Amino acid sequence: MQARSFIAGALLTLSMGAAMAQDKVVYHFDNSDTQATAGLRTLRNYLDTAPNTQIVAVALGDGVHFLMEGAKDKKNANIDYGPLISDLVARGVKFEVCELTLRAMNLKKDQFVMDAAFTPSGVVRIGQLQFREQYGYIKP
Repeated sequence: MQARSFIAGALLTLSMGAAMAQDKVVYHFDNSDTQATAGLRTLRNYLDTAPNTQIVAVALGDGVHFLMEGAKDKKNANIDYGPLISDLVARGVKFEVCELTLRAMNLKKDQFVMDAAFTPSGVVRIGQLQFREQYGYIKP
């Protein structure tokens, strides 16, 4: 009977360890012109390779513009960011916009795609994800 309890405990510990070992990554966007298209593609590629990864994309400063309703790539107007963002959200990616940036740029939440969430401070959020929640950091 003790052997069964030991085995059950060991299996529970292993399964909890596997759940805790899930990859978690924060993407830091601070320049839509240079990061948005490549960053969204990188997010897609990441999920194609590691589909169970938890990903949060935090946008601040000039990096918030690609999350605005109707935003397109300035170099290639055929690339509309909205559908790319929606596809990534459907795959579990969370997009968060810095509210300090909104105030500094006099932007309103209703100017952003419906898939965007908001965080009081993008820099603080990135720090919390990295240090409190053990997210890896990527800047596209």
